[in-house]
Amino acid sequence: MNPLTRNFCIIAHIDHGKSTLADRFIQRTKIIAEREFMDQILDSMDIERERGITIKSQAVTLPFTSEDGKTYILNLVDTPGHVDFSYEVSRALSACEGALLLIDATQGAQAQTLSNMYMAAEHDLEIIPVINKIDLASADIDAVLHQINHDLGLDPTFAVKVSAKTGLGVEELLETIVRRIPPPAGEAGDPLQALIFDSHYDAYRGVVIHVRVFNGQLRPGMSIRLFSNQVVYKVEETGIFRIVLAKNDGLAAGDVGYFIAGVKQISDIHVGDTVTDEDRPCGKALPGFRAVKPVVFSSIYPVDANDYEELHTALDKLILNDSALMYEKDSSVALGFGFRCGFLGLLHLEVVQERVEREFGLSIVLTSPSVKYRITLKSNEVILIDNPQEFPDPVNIIKTEEPTIRASIITPKEYLGSIINLCLEKRGVQQSMTYLDEKRVDLVYSMPLAEVLFDFYDKLKSVSRGYASFDYELTDYQETDLVKLDILLNGKPVDALSQLVFRENAYSRARQVCRRLSLEIPKHQFKIPIQGTIGNQIIARETITALRKDVTAKCYGGDISRKRKLLEKQKEGKKRMKMVGNVELPQSAFLSVLKSSDD
Repeated sequence: MNPLTRNFCIIAHIDHGKSTLADRFIQRTKIIAEREFMDQILDSMDIERERGITIKSQAVTLPFTSEDGKTYILNLVDTPGHVDFSYEVSRALSACEGALLLIDATQGAQAQTLSNMYMAAEHDLEIIPVINKIDLASADIDAVLHQINHDLGLDPTFAVKVSAKTGLGVEELLETIVRRIPPPAGEAGDPLQALIFDSHYDAYRGVVIHVRVFNGQLRPGMSIRLFSNQVVYKVEETGIFRIVLAKNDGLAAGDVGYFIAGVKQISDIHVGDTVTDEDRPCGKALPGFRAVKPVVFSSIYPVDANDYEELHTALDKLILNDSALMYEKDSSVALGFGFRCGFLGLLHLEVVQERVEREFGLSIVLTSPSVKYRITLKSNEVILIDNPQEFPDPVNIIKTEEPTIRASIITPKEYLGSIINLCLEKRGVQQSMTYLDEKRVDLVYSMPLAEVLFDFYDKLKSVSRGYASFDYELTDYQETDLVKLDILLNGKPVDALSQLVFRENAYSRARQVCRRLSLEIPKHQFKIPIQGTIGNQIIARETITALRKDVTAKCYGGDISRKRKLLEKQKEGKKRMKMVGNVELPQSAFLSVLKSSDD
């Protein structure tokens, strides 16, 4: 154990400046040349830069010379702020002894601020409150200090005031980190005990495994064993994160770094697994992480059926550094073979879709997202389904239940009416309403998870002009009136477009889907009816008119009977074509169904 090592992470609500503060730390410690520096340097994916969000927790090792003349090794983990990626935050916390709780001076403590603070407290971390964006004219530092004391229950006298944008206060914050956060425990002489908290795939070297060493030493040349499957590997290289991988002679107790052991079998590596020495193993595995539960389900199919194996390989590699993603094989009459995937939320689904398309060059189609419903049959059997194709015959069903969430919304009081209306529209039931101070209200609602899947977050930001914050946790199941909505094209059901919906919402949902499809599907030379049905009952319909060729264009002058004869001939041909014609469904048609409300 090195007494000069400090392991910490930055946690906060989305958009409070975590990545910007990490940038200032990297600039201050000069681990890369100024000419190579760029904003959001720890956000390695293009999608993170484009959206201005952090999706993956990223680690970096920073050398910092303090006022006392000692050089400390700071292992920093930058974490995501969006509620969908709270699992990434919990993994980062398990590799640290301290956390910087970042609070925006203009917006104050918000829903994810509270949620992340409770998570850090559960891991028994030293929490340092940090007030960011103090350089802005709208910053209200006194109000935030009051919230730190009143809402968070932390000592405001220890709060550090910084501007991550200008670098003001960053030096003082680094001094506070080395003074307040304890050095890691553990002994270098004990048997090796290291926790895998992340990994990624390198095309040339295999799996690069990210670890936090709790006891013992990890050195090149030693044989290591994985606790979960007892597989043995020989360590080829160890190192630390300096934006790029920096090779070293070994990792000791308290260090955060990586190792490469020629792992080609991706399925051998599990995030949360314990690594130990083959010759001198430790007594027990580390606790690891809580099992992640996907809440949104959708099927992914390759546009070209020949890309099925490539899609399988792509998902395997994605799981290495996105262990929240789960998948199993699936098939559809309309789309062929694919995979049924579980996601943490709709943003997670979008990110996985973009990563598959960008990083692996595959064109894919996603089916409409669904949640996991609980159905009690007349045989008293209880089944869980997330795929509309598995929905049993309604005559065999006693009751259907859907998952509910406890949603916490913190908003300025002037937007209260609009937000209450939005929650009622989404079938929410108010649990409590608490005035945190004279300006902010904390609303707690119980509502169905299916209702917040699509556009709830966007609508919340819209009605509150971006000031309301949202956090949720899964609670239990409640009874609901569930129906299967089928979409028919030219009289034939398309299984990939089927959805499970609340009966009262089925009519409006069917109309939306039919209208969207009518705009996306190109015209054919025959009329195409698009119908939304529940069982045998048609509840919505749109018609795509035929692509008409003017067969009378070559007739100029002459008797009308000649034109009529050509039109009758065309009519006969169209009838024949309608009988044998197949409707072409473009990829955009499937994507349009993912959008829920009218643009």
